Amino acid sequence: MTEKVAAVKVDTNLFATVRSGGFVRLKRMSMVLAATMVALPLVPVNATADSVQEPVFVDGQAQPVYDPSDVVREDVWVDAGVDSDHDGVEDVVHVEIVRPRETDHGLRVPVVYQASPYYAGGNPVTNHNVDRELYVPTRPFAEITWHYQDYFLARGFAVVYAESLGTGQSTGCPTTGGENETLGAKSVIDWLNGRARARDANGTEVNADWTTGRTAMMGVSYNGTLPNAVATTGVEGLETIVPIAAISSWYDYYRENGAVVAPGGYQGEDADVLAEYVYTRADREICRPVIERLEAAQDRLTGDYSEFWHERNYLDDVHKVDASVLAVHGLDDWNVTVSQVAKWYEALAEHGVERKIWLHQSGHTDPYALRKKEWLTTLNRWFSHYLYGIDNGVGEEPRATVQREDGSWTEEADWPAPGTRDATLWLRSGGDGRGGLATVPARGRPAFEWLTDDAREKVEDLVDAPSSEHRLSYATEAARTPVRISGTPSVRLRLMFDRPAANVTAVLVDRAPDGSFHVITRGWADPQNRNSEWRTQPVRPGVPYWLSFELQPQDYVLAEGHRLEFVLLSSDHDFTLRPSPGTGVGLEVTKSEVTLPVVGGQATVREAFPRH
Repeated sequence: MTEKVAAVKVDTNLFATVRSGGFVRLKRMSMVLAATMVALPLVPVNATADSVQEPVFVDGQAQPVYDPSDVVREDVWVDAGVDSDHDGVEDVVHVEIVRPRETDHGLRVPVVYQASPYYAGGNPVTNHNVDRELYVPTRPFAEITWHYQDYFLARGFAVVYAESLGTGQSTGCPTTGGENETLGAKSVIDWLNGRARARDANGTEVNADWTTGRTAMMGVSYNGTLPNAVATTGVEGLETIVPIAAISSWYDYYRENGAVVAPGGYQGEDADVLAEYVYTRADREICRPVIERLEAAQDRLTGDYSEFWHERNYLDDVHKVDASVLAVHGLDDWNVTVSQVAKWYEALAEHGVERKIWLHQSGHTDPYALRKKEWLTTLNRWFSHYLYGIDNGVGEEPRATVQREDGSWTEEADWPAPGTRDATLWLRSGGDGRGGLATVPARGRPAFEWLTDDAREKVEDLVDAPSSEHRLSYATEAARTPVRISGTPSVRLRLMFDRPAANVTAVLVDRAPDGSFHVITRGWADPQNRNSEWRTQPVRPGVPYWLSFELQPQDYVLAEGHRLEFVLLSSDHDFTLRPSPGTGVGLEVTKSEVTLPVVGGQATVREAFPRH
């Protein structure tokens, strides 16, 4: 007896694209919905039903009908279209293809593609010294694999791996997000769609006649950053990307508001260090001049934004993105901070890009390790729609999946949460112990409170101390109702310094009734960049300045009975440069404020903290 299931029959050779209701749908010219609800195989134009197993879709998802161990493996070298090592020869990208055996018998399949600089491992490197004063203006290759590989192969997708330029068996040079890396990764999609040339190890030209050309890019960290970069080229054939813990602006990875910062856990790393780490091609000397130029151009002296960083800022090219985006990020990721996905997702929304976001409570990780079943279901439906054209409703579902502090998951219309509006809190004196944080501005004379920088002190220790000369702290009363922060907090501070250079660090803290605490988020700035990230301007000791900057975005619920604290310090031991102790920072309390993106806005904070 034939099993009755919700299934579709798809012609994998013919495509058309139509746009309806702001949502791009793939309309296969011979797509058939099985009215009898019986799973039917597809017969491609050059095969028969008896010879080739076709993809099967149930409830909008591709089913495991292929043997992931019975595959065709190929290695090819794709012309990259650039000469980043300046040897007069076009760079080539080493690509490894793993595809179902049926593709040798007429089946054409889409591609899940991961580009990476890490397949060949990394080199021993030395990070920059961060214990220094602030600036004052005057090998053998293993077979590539992936834990998603068998899952995709079994469901009718080919898996393609590419080694980024300057790594492994690719030529060219690594440049930590430079344009050459983007074009190198893009060239693979061009080859899959017949627009670029590739050769095998013997020099014989190879064509990708086994694929439909429809491609998804996916990966974590650097491997997720390359999909962002390639998507901003608007390359035809890239239908969707899944950037996980990915960078959207390299400046924001190694700098923050003019301050030289480090990714969490990697103090002293910078663009040159990462390039040196992944520089694993056989020729160990040809890229030395390229990396030396990179080291000079990154400018660890001033921390200013520049053309070097502008080249590595994908946010400016979001208008070229034609692929849909399923973005994933950890709310506790201090390696690639949450601003990377928040700014990316906001820019996608501004340009009408089809999108979805997953936010979880862990750090720099893949949701495969956190919520495997639900994640694979989401991924399957996403790829089934965008790569096979299955009309499974993914575009009509809530855009945001958010994990709460207790581990539960919620589906919401979008992110930040609907109904989020800015709410402002103002400071009250007493910051050397615990000053106040209120919902109305303070009255009275302007008054400065001072802290003394000591980069040896960690944020957590300063937050925990009941009083300290090295930080200023201001707290609300205990919340009478929960307060949900969803989005990007910011501060506007009136500051004075007793030296011509200083770090500024702002921290938001949740203080529980028992006195324990949790750092909600933090941010950093260089007051020399108070007017522009592009330009350092001197700071005159004893002169007050306005300094406004954003903290890292967050989605966090301050529970009833808990207090919200704002903590100001200078250097952050774990993230900023660490000058010698002693710089004095003065805060004009009555003129300074903290702005929070709160569900319900100012009315919510007034209800939670009614006393002034």
